[in-house]
Amino acid sequence: MMDWTDRHCRYLLRQISQHALLYTEMVTTGAILHGDRVRFLRYDPCEHPLALQLGGSDPQQLAECSRIAEDAGYDEINLNVGCPSDRVQSGRFGACLMAEPELVADCIAAMIRAVSVPVTVKTRIGIDDRDSYEELAHFIECVQQAGCETFIIHARKAFLQGLSPKENRTVPPLNYEFAYRIKQQFPELSIIINGGITDLEAAERHLIAVDGVMLGRSAYHNPYILAEVDRRLFHDRRPVPSRGEVVQRMLPYIERELNQGAPLKHITRHMLGLFQGMPGARHWRRHLSEHGPRSGAGIEVVTRALEKLAEIGEVHTNGNNDCQIHG
Repeated sequence: MMDWTDRHCRYLLRQISQHALLYTEMVTTGAILHGDRVRFLRYDPCEHPLALQLGGSDPQQLAECSRIAEDAGYDEINLNVGCPSDRVQSGRFGACLMAEPELVADCIAAMIRAVSVPVTVKTRIGIDDRDSYEELAHFIECVQQAGCETFIIHARKAFLQGLSPKENRTVPPLNYEFAYRIKQQFPELSIIINGGITDLEAAERHLIAVDGVMLGRSAYHNPYILAEVDRRLFHDRRPVPSRGEVVQRMLPYIERELNQGAPLKHITRHMLGLFQGMPGARHWRRHLSEHGPRSGAGIEVVTRALEKLAEIGEVHTNGNNDCQIHG
């Protein structure tokens, strides 16, 4: 989710679900230690619970970044051992680290010693020809011995050569059974499943066999999928916000960010899928896409997009830009 789940995206998702654990995009240790630290670590307090996902392979650097993240208030530190992009291979982090379980264990041990918040690992089920269940179990056991208690398993293997990052998200077949077997073999661990999960019905079926479900691109392209999460999975009986209410909650944030110099398009690009599957969704996307990137674009772009939905009968508004979504 690099370049996707930035702070603007996470703020939007938090207006939909109050309980789901949110993850940052993967941030490399070099970006934190030598880059614009404020840019990569900045977040709004409402985003809690919030995990920082790190990319790296040097135990000392990962430990230092973990300390920095804990001081910044993050609730969890996650080491990404699943991303298959060319960038991570050249930097010796991400999925290529599955070939070095002992190094991953050293990294996790150093991170755990450095902080008091949970340290977790996100991994694939294998890489290239190292894709047997036995190799996955060996990886999990090795990293567990370093102190890791939670593993997020993307239930596809990664091809480090021959497939693009996009193809690696769809071409390797899903194998949920490997994740289920890991939970059976290591019942003391918390196993979170990821990959190809597009609705809450599927998530609930997985929860029979594992401890949690991670949604990635399905939640990004259709963020309102999270609207029932609090009620169905966290037993929170507060009313589910409508899509219109989510937009209303975003307006003060957008205004604040614009006043601080953020371009509108940096926020609205994450809102394009909010009306996914609803009549008028195309009008919403088109208006934000056409007008959001324009120089000087302001909050009126968003309110006008709502008005367009009202014109086709999907949103009722009043003079204060309050709205109600039907459907």
